[in-house]
Amino acid sequence: MSFVNILSIASYMPGESISNDRLASLIGELDEELMAQVDVQDRYWTINAETGEPSESNSDISAKSARLALEKAGVSAEDVDLIVMSTCSPDYPLPATVTQVQDNLGLRRAATIEVRSGCCGAVQALDIAKLYLSTGQYRTALVIGTEVISPLLYQMYGHKDKDDLRLRDKLCIYSFGDGSAAMVLQASEQANGHLIGKSAFACAGGGKKPGMIVPIGGTAIPITHEALDKGLFSLKVDFTGSAKYTADILHEGFHETLSKAGVSAKDIQGCIIPEGNTGYLRDDLQRSGKLSEEWLEIENRVYDNLKYVGNTGSPAVLLAFEHAVRTGKVNQGDNVMFLAIETSKWLFAGTVFQWKGV
Repeated sequence: MSFVNILSIASYMPGESISNDRLASLIGELDEELMAQVDVQDRYWTINAETGEPSESNSDISAKSARLALEKAGVSAEDVDLIVMSTCSPDYPLPATVTQVQDNLGLRRAATIEVRSGCCGAVQALDIAKLYLSTGQYRTALVIGTEVISPLLYQMYGHKDKDDLRLRDKLCIYSFGDGSAAMVLQASEQANGHLIGKSAFACAGGGKKPGMIVPIGGTAIPITHEALDKGLFSLKVDFTGSAKYTADILHEGFHETLSKAGVSAKDIQGCIIPEGNTGYLRDDLQRSGKLSEEWLEIENRVYDNLKYVGNTGSPAVLLAFEHAVRTGKVNQGDNVMFLAIETSKWLFAGTVFQWKGV
């Protein structure tokens, strides 16, 4: 069985950062307590925040992050024989956006897979790539996570007076951002920054209502004039449910990831939990009685970059990791855990690897 090494990580953020002050001028302010819970200072959107005019598509920014990752790894696009991509905001329902990315990279042929699991999707994509590479079926893979959420957000405020916006809609608009990140993986007989053990992922939301939903656009609620008039083309988040269930899902995912990888918390030098206000996570774990010895061991090595990019869904774990590498929070030879939580139907996904890439 071949080792699967991670060669590089790269990110691409569209446009200029949008500050809270700029957003407040468009949709109104949030009070200090709510802003502390949101914990976002800046975000990036592919649209013009004032007009809603798009500048780049999902496949555009995905290809840009992929090219940057390939350049860092010193790998030619022609060497890529597998692309696994996670997104919940594709260019179109069909064709799959991953095939558009393949086109943008100039590849006539590649195996392509698209995952739709939100924040957990990039970790699942890593595991899928690992499975195919480790068997020798493919040798070089791109793993991409991308979301373009801003067009949905604009529908929530673009044609409304800011005094008429509901608080829950404001919370969404302040919370979310666009972005893309990519990794290059390669099979090798030598371990040199490899994925360790098995990954852990599951939907632990059986019997629970969705914590996040985009109601319109599927076959259950097709796009109609009536649905548009009702404001269903939007992002709806159950912030109360997130506070209620996140600690349980985090606890389950954290311990299962350690178990599947065959490591202890002491073996992990960096833990990447995207979109996790770590202070609130600790409080939630303590309130629910899930503040374990293993978490106490690792909590000072937990890293996220939520405040700099907002909630970004599929690329979140990769964006946070790229920022951790760039700012020296993760170093060559470190064992790193990815642990992602997705509130739409209460998923978790975790994996462990040794970082020796660029």
